[in-house]
Amino acid sequence: MSGTQRIDNRLFILILQHPREKKEPLATAAETVAMLRHAALVVGLSWANLSHALDRPADPRRWAVLYLGAARPHAFGLGRDVIVVDRHGKPEPDQSAVLRNLEGAVLLDGSWSEAKALWWRNPWLLKLQRLVLDPQHRSHYNRVRREPRREALSTIEAAGLLLARVEERPEIETAMTAALDRMIAETRPRRERDQRRVSV
Repeated sequence: MSGTQRIDNRLFILILQHPREKKEPLATAAETVAMLRHAALVVGLSWANLSHALDRPADPRRWAVLYLGAARPHAFGLGRDVIVVDRHGKPEPDQSAVLRNLEGAVLLDGSWSEAKALWWRNPWLLKLQRLVLDPQHRSHYNRVRREPRREALSTIEAAGLLLARVEERPEIETAMTAALDRMIAETRPRRERDQRRVSV
């Protein structure tokens, strides 16, 4: 991101990264935070509460988390990319009001199993609003790393989609998807060289 103006996002993005994910060659959390003016990345397995993870006071009632439950957002038929669900995985009645009131959102960064480990090790996440994504297109990340669900996105794509819809600024999603495409293009030759070395 050197020499590039950072995106001045209103909704703060807090990324909790599983320690193993940091070693992935195409981990996108660091690039996500580098692109955003209001974002933070913390690496670990558990934190006492939201304020501890954020390193400043925060009201959990004004924060959301991208939820990893069994909800299948396309089944709701709402025609929305970002859906607020209740504790039972059902859509909240006033979607727009909840999204307008949010101060920040927590994203869990890691493989599917690592993200679930972060969810279960941090029970304070249950106090946050829950969001699920229903993207209209499959993740670009599928080119290099298989995602377990149709609606699963890389961290940078999820942040871009969330910010674009909550702040009604589609250019954020465009910029962050383009950054992922550049990362994939730069990483693919290295991966192919490594695979050739292994097969020889």
